[in-house]
Amino acid sequence: MNAEELPEFHFAWPGPLRDALVAAVLDGTKTTTTALVQDYALDGDPLPAVGDRAAVVDSAGRRVAVIELTRVRVCGLGEVDVAHARDEGEGHDTVAAWRAGHEKFWHGEQYRGWLGDPEYTVDDDTPAVLQRFRVVERR
Repeated sequence: MNAEELPEFHFAWPGPLRDALVAAVLDGTKTTTTALVQDYALDGDPLPAVGDRAAVVDSAGRRVAVIELTRVRVCGLGEVDVAHARDEGEGHDTVAAWRAGHEKFWHGEQYRGWLGDPEYTVDDDTPAVLQRFRVVERR
């Protein structure tokens, strides 16, 4: 399957955060990502699996790379380890720093608006999908 036929992979919302995350994917700094299980249910998508490939999309809607999932783990947010946090490529050297950054996103206006729940919060038991990937093609 070529990159144009693959499903799209979006990091965050279009804008500065997505641009920074895509740049980190392209330069090899970012090799993991985290989503909440509920995101897949709300989108009507199956949970990802090892071997899945997707086209990374930048803020302009361009397919800039193809990634392949090499590890997928579902766990509570309280189980995220420092290796996963560090490999997200956002400069977090501790799980606490990683968690604070991600809570800012999940508790932010855009995410809560997408959910339709202005009071939404996560906790240690919130089910998350931890994904490790490798870039197989840059475009």
